[in-house]
Amino acid sequence: MNQFYQINPKDTVIVALQPIPAGTVLDVDGQELITVNDVPPGHKIALKEMEKGEPIIKYGFPIGTAARPIQRGEWVHTHNVKTTLGELLDYTYTPDFHELEAIAPKSFQGFRRKDGKVGVRNEVWIIPTVGCVNSIVKQIELQSQQFLTPELDGIFCYTHPYGCSQLSGDHVNTQLALAGMAHHPNAGAVLVVGLGCENNTMEQMKKVLGDYNPERIKFMICQEFEDEVEEGVRLMEELCRYASQFHREECSVSDLVIGLKCGGSDGFSGITANPLVGAFSDLLVAQGGTSILTEVPEMFGAETILMNRGKDRQTFDKTVDLINNFKKYFMRYGEEIDSNPSPGNKAGGITTLEDKSLGCIQKGGSSKVVDVLSYGQAVTQKGLNLLQGPGNDLVASTALAISGAHIVLFTTGRGTPFACPVPTIKISSNTALSQKKSGWIDFNAGQLLEGRSMRDVAEEFFNFVVDVASGSKHAKSESLDKRDLPIFKDGVTL
Repeated sequence: MNQFYQINPKDTVIVALQPIPAGTVLDVDGQELITVNDVPPGHKIALKEMEKGEPIIKYGFPIGTAARPIQRGEWVHTHNVKTTLGELLDYTYTPDFHELEAIAPKSFQGFRRKDGKVGVRNEVWIIPTVGCVNSIVKQIELQSQQFLTPELDGIFCYTHPYGCSQLSGDHVNTQLALAGMAHHPNAGAVLVVGLGCENNTMEQMKKVLGDYNPERIKFMICQEFEDEVEEGVRLMEELCRYASQFHREECSVSDLVIGLKCGGSDGFSGITANPLVGAFSDLLVAQGGTSILTEVPEMFGAETILMNRGKDRQTFDKTVDLINNFKKYFMRYGEEIDSNPSPGNKAGGITTLEDKSLGCIQKGGSSKVVDVLSYGQAVTQKGLNLLQGPGNDLVASTALAISGAHIVLFTTGRGTPFACPVPTIKISSNTALSQKKSGWIDFNAGQLLEGRSMRDVAEEFFNFVVDVASGSKHAKSESLDKRDLPIFKDGVTL
């Protein structure tokens, strides 16, 4: 494997692919570069001398400025770089996108629902309207396992601590999240369980749900029954019988909705795993499918790239609002807009939020942005969508599911075991992680640094995701606990 990697010809830094000791002589385009410091893998090395205040260029864009003079060959990181992110900005729409060449869509084996939607799993879900009944829904889940059939992929409850005594914006977010779960096509049937005295009443939930199939969604209020578990199990038997009528059939990948997310990123994430997911997104969109990119704080510093890929002025304006409203959210709580990246990100080689964001948006590929979704809003436009969501891994991944993602593609350079309500495929940015955490990682993007082409790896990865959608393979996260429902909490509607 090479010792270093230059992402863009315009870059003033290279990325170490392995530990590089001080005094190492590197050949960069025929010129010697001698490293000044020991440089960890994933971290940056200066290609030129830089004065204080001079931009540091990576991915072809500034990731910050030199906090002090930097020598050629010096390790470039948090000790000598500072962010240039400000607060609210004005933006100008300068369209910069291209139409992807259409590709004949592949097929997968999915579950065609009566409303025309398609699911990649046929599960029965139990959703509490309020955290007070979490213990009840767990009991119902446990006792309902007796109703599993070969046609069902599982019976799961999704607990959360909300549904009562919440401020207006949080109350709305809870209702939108629960409604999004209830309508999700990966659930063949759903039992909604309330207590009876909570603020989030069953009547309110039904209004938020809108039209629903009474055979597919049933409701129970615990205070109305002497033995609420017995009643819940009785309803679950009916729901499992209903869901068991569905069987896998051939569906087009144009029906797929795939969420794009990263977490525990490192200096390789923007070189391997995130571009691989971006290549997947482009392949899916070219075949008429849909992808959703979230983590708004991890767009800060790279937002103009996404804004200018908006299909029209209205989409551009919605993207501006997406960015500035999330900055206002930070400001309301006295938080610095550049408070991301995390300690783990920095240890892995990510220096500033601009550095992280330019790597993160690689997951969106190169296609135009067709729509911008608010939290809890269902996706309706085929193509690449942006979604209001935080950087928090559990909350953001669940937000993707709530908006309709069948599967979440989750890239990581550090590793994480968590599972969200839909199959969550983990893609490692480096081979060492995939080997060390083989129980967590589904696909190794580190092979892109070992001689394989993006085209070949992207095709292999696309086929892998299709296999997961078809049920012939499962994400490793599916064997772990996925019974939590993290909901975005703010207190004020964004």
